Amino acid sequence: MDGILLGGIYITIAIAFSLTYGVMHIIDFAVGEWIMFGAFAGYYLNKVTGIDPFLLLPVVFILFAMIGYLIQPVIHRVLSGNKGNPLLMGLVFTFGLAIMFQGIALTVFGFYSNSTPSVFSEGSFFFEKFGFSLTISSIRLAGLIYALAITAALHYLLKKTNFGLGVRALALNRDSAGLMGVNGKQTASLVYGLYVGVSAMTGVLIGCILSVSAQMGTEYTIFAFFVVVLAGMGYLAGVPWAALLLGMVQSIFLIYFNPGHTLLAVFAILYIILLISPRGLFGRGV
Repeated sequence: MDGILLGGIYITIAIAFSLTYGVMHIIDFAVGEWIMFGAFAGYYLNKVTGIDPFLLLPVVFILFAMIGYLIQPVIHRVLSGNKGNPLLMGLVFTFGLAIMFQGIALTVFGFYSNSTPSVFSEGSFFFEKFGFSLTISSIRLAGLIYALAITAALHYLLKKTNFGLGVRALALNRDSAGLMGVNGKQTASLVYGLYVGVSAMTGVLIGCILSVSAQMGTEYTIFAFFVVVLAGMGYLAGVPWAALLLGMVQSIFLIYFNPGHTLLAVFAILYIILLISPRGLFGRGV
């Protein structure tokens, strides 16, 4: 159960990350830093206003979605300026952004860890039947419900709206989508804004469940990368299953083995699966 609840958090990190790759064809190594800034935004907004972090989620989303929307044209300019290998240039540029953002966060917020309080933080649900008992943390259950809600909202956006149709067309073939009237630059900016906003909201949630620190971003970048590659690059339907697998592996190592070996286990699994299926767990990725 702990693995499923953890996996719910990783779904929201990876699904927007995968969507951005599908539309912009960029692997954003700054994803962990967007999560980190979102976590700090939730922490300080809660500290100043006293409002529960879950009620602050829409505010954090709007704020960071606007930031992502404004930054995307800069990334596009960097990528379009390198015709030889734009994917590699995207990796280098976002890796540089991640280092810069982490340096800013360490300077401003320091090295200390904090936790964001919430009304869900202390409670839990207890079930017992047929001699079997189970305790579920309220905050982690709220995180899973949030993850399912975000996944359902993104599914509806992509499958049931004209904007989603344009996004899927752009992901399949940019030139053909442009000929059919899809504004590629505008759509990419909106998708990147959506991705940054969702990542920041997830950061608020992680700050409530685990902790907030300036150095937390690297770990979640690695996890996002693991989930997206394992699911299959650009294959959104595989993300939830890969995220749940990651949550299971992490929980098993945290409880039964050495937590310091979690990343070793994660990448050993990734390596083995990619040897068998280079296009991801379901063989549907790029």
